[in-house]
Amino acid sequence: MKPMKLIGFIIVFLLNSNNLLSQKTEVNTFILSGTIVGGYVDNGIYLNFTGPGVKIQKGSFDLMIGVLPSLRFKEDNGITKNALVTPSLGIGMTYTYKSIAVQIPFYYTTKTAMADGRWNIGIGLGLKLNQLISNK
Repeated sequence: MKPMKLIGFIIVFLLNSNNLLSQKTEVNTFILSGTIVGGYVDNGIYLNFTGPGVKIQKGSFDLMIGVLPSLRFKEDNGITKNALVTPSLGIGMTYTYKSIAVQIPFYYTTKTAMADGRWNIGIGLGLKLNQLISNK
């Protein structure tokens, strides 16, 4: 490295390091975080933990639109049957106020030999889990 470039690099580093050292660092630790919801869709029930999405917060209100990794509980009555509990991925909207959550999920049921594939809408109720461990 040429001496002038090295001197320029050191000057830029020193000027920026003063700003870096003056910033206040705050780290929060969560023991529980997220939302757990149970609900009804397509003649069965589901249990999900909200996944990634877009969240809007205003005071005690949250509105999240995103994906919903879920476990679906549904017993089939046909000749061929699926397992009672199956993993599923839905999309939907979750509205929370303080620690109460209301959810409107959409799940897709794939095409079979007997029925076409379709989207199913549901409704759910759950809890927002945010227990902060303070580092102060």
